[in-house]
Amino acid sequence: MAAIANPNTMLALDGVKKTFTMHLQGGLILPVFENVTFTVDAGECVVLSGPSGIGKSSILKMVYGNYRTEAGDIAVRHTPEAGDSTVVNVAWSNARSILDLRRKSIGYISQFLRVIPRVSAVDVVAEAATDQGVDRAVAQSGARDLLARLNLPERLWNLPPATFSGGEQQRVNIARGFIANYPVLLLDEPTASLDAKNRTVVAELIAEKKAKGVAMLGIFHDQDMREKVADRYVDVSAFTLDRAA
Repeated sequence: MAAIANPNTMLALDGVKKTFTMHLQGGLILPVFENVTFTVDAGECVVLSGPSGIGKSSILKMVYGNYRTEAGDIAVRHTPEAGDSTVVNVAWSNARSILDLRRKSIGYISQFLRVIPRVSAVDVVAEAATDQGVDRAVAQSGARDLLARLNLPERLWNLPPATFSGGEQQRVNIARGFIANYPVLLLDEPTASLDAKNRTVVAELIAEKKAKGVAMLGIFHDQDMREKVADRYVDVSAFTLDRAA
């Protein structure tokens, strides 16, 4: 089991390696990166940098438990109950442990919303808070506040997001991620579909989460957003394997 030495550290990657097996190409092994090692502390936003396709999103997906690792540890500080804290090694945990971690301690905001049929935008957002034990009425009120702040028209709040535009769906997705009280938050191009006004709102939300001690690991296509939110950068190029080998 991985350990986290610094009590302020919420996420630590140590010697992480990833390859992909191309089963439709005779089992070809495609190396991605190795020895990925860095930490994220409470109250900071660490931004992954490097060219497109280098594996930044793959790192986030490994931290969230969607991708498995070939080597190394991914330690996340987990608080399943008030006052209790433990460390979960996502790299080698079973599905039940990872699901519990996702409910309580780690959130993921991507640029794509997985639409739930016939569920209103308010309820899609509020569900992330009620899953953590927040009263439904309180959660819905918080959802409406966030949707208003993200400039989603009120006429859409009680409609299912399936027919929304890409930018509207993204604002629902962002509200869902920020309404919950996750100690660790992963941000995978959350502002890719947003205009400048709503990117500014997201930057403000990130600053507020940092002030509350949330540890964030993110990817941002927009340079201005990166400069606004990043406390530190991790250059993924430093871990990249030779893909021509």
